Amino acid sequence: MLLTSLRHCRRHSALTLIVMVAFLFPLPASASWWNWWDDEGDNGGSAASGERDVIFVGNNWEGTIDVIDVASHERLGRINGIPDKNKRIAEIYLNPVELLFFQAIKTFIGEGHHQFVDDMYSSNDGRLLIVSRPSFADVVALDIASGKIAWRFEVEGYRSDHMAISPDGQQVAVSASTGKVVHILDVQTGEEVGQFPSGNSPHENVYSDDGERLYHASIGHVFLPLDRDPIKLKGERVFQVVDAHTLEILKKIDMKVKLEEAGYPDLSPAVRPMAHTPDERYFYFQLSFLHGFIEYDMQDDRITRLATLPNLVPDMPIERYLNDSAHHGIAMNDAGDTLCVAGTMSDYVALVDRQTFEYRIKTGVGEKPYWVTTSADGEHCYISWSGTDQVSVFHYASGQEVARVDVGDHPQRIREGKVPQSWVDDQGSLFLP
Repeated sequence: MLLTSLRHCRRHSALTLIVMVAFLFPLPASASWWNWWDDEGDNGGSAASGERDVIFVGNNWEGTIDVIDVASHERLGRINGIPDKNKRIAEIYLNPVELLFFQAIKTFIGEGHHQFVDDMYSSNDGRLLIVSRPSFADVVALDIASGKIAWRFEVEGYRSDHMAISPDGQQVAVSASTGKVVHILDVQTGEEVGQFPSGNSPHENVYSDDGERLYHASIGHVFLPLDRDPIKLKGERVFQVVDAHTLEILKKIDMKVKLEEAGYPDLSPAVRPMAHTPDERYFYFQLSFLHGFIEYDMQDDRITRLATLPNLVPDMPIERYLNDSAHHGIAMNDAGDTLCVAGTMSDYVALVDRQTFEYRIKTGVGEKPYWVTTSADGEHCYISWSGTDQVSVFHYASGQEVARVDVGDHPQRIREGKVPQSWVDDQGSLFLP
């Protein structure tokens, strides 16, 4: 109750508090007090004269989104994901609790960097880009043509995270990391149409192809080094199947129990990124600290197989794994026969045969791969190299890298979508930070 009250008192803080936090946490040079209100405005209701199919790459530490042409893999431009940065930071500095979490995210989750862009999806008409911004604990819709914010939604708690967009493009689901809920928002208005409870640190969200269900996982307190701790410092970690219309929790799976039943009691129960077969019977879950993934049969409700992939850093203590992620990123081709896996700590991409779990490893391409997305044509996978600031395109069938693109600082999520053709014609670079 106290934290909630403090969160909503930022506009009523006293001058003494302003002076105090200014000394304790000096404002970045870019956050000038005299222009902090000028970065945000109403969208101009811009009309797009046609759309262009693109790939969005969210540069988490930089706060930008690179836009890449789907066909040519040419980088078309860059969108500023934090046009209101000055205003947001000034508000945070006026609230001691928000300031505490703002710095904690930087220290414990962001490797010493603020997290400005996590996930993003465009509206069906290419007018809006919906962006989750962890360090600002919000979700915004950017009018792509004008670069301005069309709407903003503050999540419960102090950090926003992974999102998913419904197949009809009407709603987005966003995880509120410290709020222990998932918000469902209207894409066009930003209004909350519902929410459902989660465990500690709500994380990944995936809609079923028919839009009837939402698959969700919470990962617990990844900033703590222990995993199978007897006093449950990691918190509640569960996998949930949710009715996408009523938001009723249809199934709640304790993966710890399922792992013990399958004979893997030493594996972490924290489900990370996931992929599934086209019929959504078999799911492939990455787990904290695991170099590989498990196969889960949704029909029989049990773990059926374990895929073990190479650990190329055997001497590294697991406490040094990035937010507990040995691997972070998995996707499947449309044929349902090959998985593309990001070997995050080992700096590789693995293409894995779904039937046999035989794999082809690609090393020496980049560092710290942190997400994988399958292309709309179902034949390629996109991989973000967060350590070397690039994105690769791999062909599932041949296993070959067909393109590599330089992007911004610490790329993570990759999504396909649309932008107005007029934005491309204007060279897409008018609204940089």
